[in-house]
Amino acid sequence: MKILKNIFKNSRSSSEDGIFFTEIEKVIGFKPQSIQYYQKAFTHRSTNRTDLKGNPMNYERLEFLGDAMLSAVIAAYLYNEAPAGDEGYLTKMRSKIVSREHLNELGRDLNLIRFVESKVPTQHFGENIHGNIFEALVGAIFLDKGYDFCQKFIQKSVIVPYVDIARLEGKVISYKSLLIEWCQKEKKSFHYDVFDDNGNDGQKFFGVKLSIDNKIVAKARATSKKKAEEKASQRAYFAFQEKINKK
Repeated sequence: MKILKNIFKNSRSSSEDGIFFTEIEKVIGFKPQSIQYYQKAFTHRSTNRTDLKGNPMNYERLEFLGDAMLSAVIAAYLYNEAPAGDEGYLTKMRSKIVSREHLNELGRDLNLIRFVESKVPTQHFGENIHGNIFEALVGAIFLDKGYDFCQKFIQKSVIVPYVDIARLEGKVISYKSLLIEWCQKEKKSFHYDVFDDNGNDGQKFFGVKLSIDNKIVAKARATSKKKAEEKASQRAYFAFQEKINKK
């Protein structure tokens, strides 16, 4: 894939454009019309590229557009496939399908990171890069081919292989949100005590102690406060699962 990594250089050859065109066609399932949209979809902000008007040339605006298109297509799908679901149900189900975790999985499965041009080494990217460029690709498809092709790509790449409504109904998006909702419903006090918990390897960690009704019920450690809180919440959920799921 060395050639692919050189595709975005200023002095691209027609053969390099042709290779990129062919590879993108394999991913999306049809011929692109304006390859420039797809090149932009894989350009990282670290390249500091701008257009003739000085506007930034990277995937972030396409990511915003792709996020909106994903939400619209998934919303329409759920509206048709779950006619008994109310607004709250449909919103929760859509959130499960377009969760950051799921979008990252989609981007990894398509190996989209191989197309990214960046001045930052790929091993330094955060996990969310996979989902971000997947959304940017969806945005590029919409600008290039319109809504119908965008819908077809989402149907083929997201809905058919990944969306099982019955399975998703039981999937927990956030254990923290679930636990807080239960505590509020049962009028229980809760508190997340977050502190630095660095190891000997030099990597920064955070520790969390989760207390319910002034009693520590779970502890966790992770590389971010958010992940540590979620991990502690998951452990607390399984400790109280029978009570939480009680009708």
